[in-house]
Amino acid sequence: SWNENAIVLDEGMEKQLQELDIYKNGEIYLQSLSSMLPPIILEPKPKENILDMCAAPGGKTTQIAAMAGNKAFITACERNTIRVERLKYNIQLQGCKGVSIINRDARDLDDFLKFDKILLDAPCSGSGTIYSGNKNLDKSFTRELINKSVKTQIALIKKAINLLKPGGELVYSTCSILKEENENIINSVLHKGVELMPITIDSSITLLPVSINGTVCVMPCKLYEGFFVAKFKKI
Repeated sequence: SWNENAIVLDEGMEKQLQELDIYKNGEIYLQSLSSMLPPIILEPKPKENILDMCAAPGGKTTQIAAMAGNKAFITACERNTIRVERLKYNIQLQGCKGVSIINRDARDLDDFLKFDKILLDAPCSGSGTIYSGNKNLDKSFTRELINKSVKTQIALIKKAINLLKPGGELVYSTCSILKEENENIINSVLHKGVELMPITIDSSITLLPVSINGTVCVMPCKLYEGFFVAKFKKI
């Protein structure tokens, strides 16, 4: 109900949808509702220079392009060469224009680059997407993974702030519900050249408690993955 472009099907499997012509022609894209939130909160506009720091497989990049009427200048950055190919495929399939793809770790981007808006959907532990019945959970979800994710998240968000124009806006998101990957990351950069922009989302979306007012953490449930989002403005 909160987005006219989001359609939830009560029946059918993903494979069945992928066999439809409207999927093959790029007229629809399969994406979780939670993953649609960061581009919506970013509010992309025509003619803005926008950076998607961790872009593959391209769901958020193509959503940004669509929301801006294919009139924004988007830089889609992805460090993994194999994932870059999937990113290219989806951008082409969706008919996105004005998208430049960079096969590089976003942490290595030159600071002379400056953007109006940046989306940082950061690599994370995926704690908001965990299935408790996973028999390999003790091997795939570890303290080491969380620590590695936190280190990457801090480096990426600091780089994002450097790449923002004065007055520019940054949306930080993860599919994690852990404070270490969310509020702690936000606190590490608050008052260092950025201010928090309070987020308001539809009341039908159930939220988990957060320790920083103005940020949101979506509660995992049948329709939603656990997802954290914060928005900044560069002072």
